[in-house]
Amino acid sequence: MTARLLPGRLALFFDRPGLLAIASGTLVALSFPGSGLSFLAWIALIPLLTALEGTSRRTAFRLGFTCGLVAYAGILYWINVVITEYGHLPWAVSIPLYLTLVAWLALFYGLATLVARAGEQVGIKSAFSLPVAWVAGDLLRSHLMTGSPWAMLGHSQYRTLPLIQIADICGVFGLTLLIVLANVVLYRALRAVSGAGVPYPVKSALVLLIMLVSTLFYGFQRLNSGDSGKAKPLRVALIQGNIPQDVKWSPAFQESTIAVYERLTREAAKGGVDLVVWPESAVPFFFQDEPQQADRIRNLARELSFSLIIGSPAHELRNGKRVFLNSAFMISPGGEIIGRSDKIHLVPFGEYVPLGRFFPFVSKLVVGIGDFSPGERAVPLMAGQTSIGTMICAEAVFPEVARAYVNNGAHILANITNDAWFGRTSAPYQHLSIAAFRAVETRTPLVRAANTGVTAIVDRNGHINTMTGLFTEGYRVGEVRPGSGNSIYLKYGDSAAWLCVFLTAGMCVLVWLRRKRTSE
Repeated sequence: MTARLLPGRLALFFDRPGLLAIASGTLVALSFPGSGLSFLAWIALIPLLTALEGTSRRTAFRLGFTCGLVAYAGILYWINVVITEYGHLPWAVSIPLYLTLVAWLALFYGLATLVARAGEQVGIKSAFSLPVAWVAGDLLRSHLMTGSPWAMLGHSQYRTLPLIQIADICGVFGLTLLIVLANVVLYRALRAVSGAGVPYPVKSALVLLIMLVSTLFYGFQRLNSGDSGKAKPLRVALIQGNIPQDVKWSPAFQESTIAVYERLTREAAKGGVDLVVWPESAVPFFFQDEPQQADRIRNLARELSFSLIIGSPAHELRNGKRVFLNSAFMISPGGEIIGRSDKIHLVPFGEYVPLGRFFPFVSKLVVGIGDFSPGERAVPLMAGQTSIGTMICAEAVFPEVARAYVNNGAHILANITNDAWFGRTSAPYQHLSIAAFRAVETRTPLVRAANTGVTAIVDRNGHINTMTGLFTEGYRVGEVRPGSGNSIYLKYGDSAAWLCVFLTAGMCVLVWLRRKRTSE
């Protein structure tokens, strides 16, 4: 089918540049868990860059947007599973919501290519403008509209340990910048080799080489530095109950659910453990309000003498009003409740309705227990002498949450989650790939207990030491040495990425001034 046979605006997406942008989007999607061809990220943008050559700013935005649309349509296909199978909404509702989110994320690809193309037209090299604008877009989407920091290019490299160690300096954004720069340099080199009359990108290639060598040198140095921590390691057991989502909240299954977790915990603790972690909402009732079941769980910790983190909904009075919370409780080896950590960053339409006061007719997409309120602060939980920062479900996607816990004294991060919503898709693996960066950024090991998987132990270097499969009962046991909580990223956060935002803003101002000057 040629572009001339297609109607109107649709033809714009299937002309040669449009097809090249689609090819780039496909390669980006294939670089993430699911397909897992992470090396593709380093060449994925070359077709897009080919399409951008000599285009107008408007066309540059369209091509970048097309690339992002295809990429996120492939990466986030599982959203339809969440909405239709577990939200019980029809496809007629699911598809528009899915496409809206995909278009929102694709917008930042479009803005990055727009800025880069506009910069080229006033003499700013794309080897500078595109990586900087790309990182700026990633940072902005991480904060705007409650934040969507899912599947940044850098996340695709979570298995390449020497590369991801720079996350303790500049987060995932530094790796993303390196990947985009590599794409630009490779594209320019291919153009030069092809005899297109384009000079070899000597300067940008040298910059890339220096950055890549420095990144790998630093990475291997960190990996080989050993564990200088003096704290005694904890023997940790992570329990995966594999409770089906459609019966999870049914009162008729409360007894059998607790029985599953009790049995698995006893098996995992046979060799002795210091800490046991159950997943998010493992306790399918209000732990505060069910004394008989609560005593059963507390007695389990007392009998086997370990600290126990359990996920359960909670409630409290705030300003005279009852609010509900998605929480984690810490039970001591003596069977006492010694702490509670509440989820701070809630999932819109999953745990609360944005602007619910103004749109009371909007229902939540998933069935839960009332509308949750966010926790007020990051409160670590104590397992003996070790402080645990407990991130609940999607909180592990947000680096600022992990930073808050470690800066408040946590020496181990725990991610308790229920990824049953995702079904048998690539989403649980995408979730794990992002969570692994929290360990590197903060130099703090992360333990992850998931209801249906993936349950895993991630060391301070981002190495996944052990992991379960999906939708199986099981547990994982391992020694975890508390982290030192010593990294540049902990102190300065996303300062380097914010610098990219300011540089992008500066480029936009420069383009505007040049354009104004030429029009006078």
